[in-house]
Amino acid sequence: MLKRLLAVTTAMFLTLATFAFAAELREDHPSTYTVQKGDTLWDISARFLSKPWLWPEIWQANPQVKNPHLIYPGDVLSLVYVNGEPRITSDNGPAPQIRTGPAIETIPLSQIEPWLKQLTVVQDPKSFPYVVGLEEDRLMTSSGQVVYVRGMSGATPGQMVQIARPVSYYAMGKMKNGRRLGGSTPVDFRADKLHSHWSYGDAPFEGYGDDKLGYELMLHSIGEVTRVQGEVAVVLLRDENREVHVGDRVLPVEDRPYCNCFMPHAAPSIPEGAQILAVADGLMFSGPRMVIALNVGSSSGVDNGTVFSMWHGGANRPDIVRNRNPIAQNSDRVQMPDDFLGHVMVFRTFDKVSYGLVMDAIRPARVGDKLKHPDATQ
Repeated sequence: MLKRLLAVTTAMFLTLATFAFAAELREDHPSTYTVQKGDTLWDISARFLSKPWLWPEIWQANPQVKNPHLIYPGDVLSLVYVNGEPRITSDNGPAPQIRTGPAIETIPLSQIEPWLKQLTVVQDPKSFPYVVGLEEDRLMTSSGQVVYVRGMSGATPGQMVQIARPVSYYAMGKMKNGRRLGGSTPVDFRADKLHSHWSYGDAPFEGYGDDKLGYELMLHSIGEVTRVQGEVAVVLLRDENREVHVGDRVLPVEDRPYCNCFMPHAAPSIPEGAQILAVADGLMFSGPRMVIALNVGSSSGVDNGTVFSMWHGGANRPDIVRNRNPIAQNSDRVQMPDDFLGHVMVFRTFDKVSYGLVMDAIRPARVGDKLKHPDATQ
């Protein structure tokens, strides 16, 4: 009798689980879809699912495909049921190993490429070699000219380097009034913080228990070491994105510093105090398809494709209806619920900082807004 009861109970839970997941399918989902040039993985996921970040749970690629995460224009995706559970399968024809053109992108590369190719985050920019002088004592220099770099011990002629400029400092401060303050501040050519430019006037201040998350550096040029004399290396600028100044830092060239071949997936866990650090281009608010910086990274288990929901913390308001006396009003406060804003997907991750693209939003998000599981309801 007990065995029969367990079997019935197990079958019931499996049925409920299947029904619950099937409920995540869009009511207007197609039975088949032919992948088109210009599609993104997020867009395709959204055709079938009300929650695109559940794609890995429903995707079942053709086992003949070498990389099952890749989908190409012309692939036919079909919604089928395997043991009662919905699955998306790929029918790539009789020769699935023969593909023409690039695979579809997870999210539009054009919208995130500047943050993939031109920005990086390091813990201590002052530990890197730096430009100490320019050709003919210019104020700035460009491709075809040389710069003089101090601190490149062991450099050899022919070595390629990238020259980047520290632009922002990211940090989190101590808990205050139930929330942990944090944000970014610009830095000068020495990589020292400009304290007069703290975001919203409440970002952490060095020496008062702040947690350093890292410095954002912007790539300005690619150069080649031509000769080394003592502690100074002469670097010829080969490929310039922006002008080079004294104080710019010199980093090794990365062969492939980024990849847009990840899949959207829910955050496995939410680090305590996860929030938005900054909005691209120093803006105050963000909207759909805008880039934001987050105060979580690989050290917190965040990887490319991780999806968070964004929430604005509810205010703690005095009850002026029940109380007439201002003192009584202040002591009788009511915590408002958090407000849902939208979803963000991480596309580049560093140790304690990551960049994400706002995928959908019903209202603007700003610095300090909270990050929660994408399925969170409060």
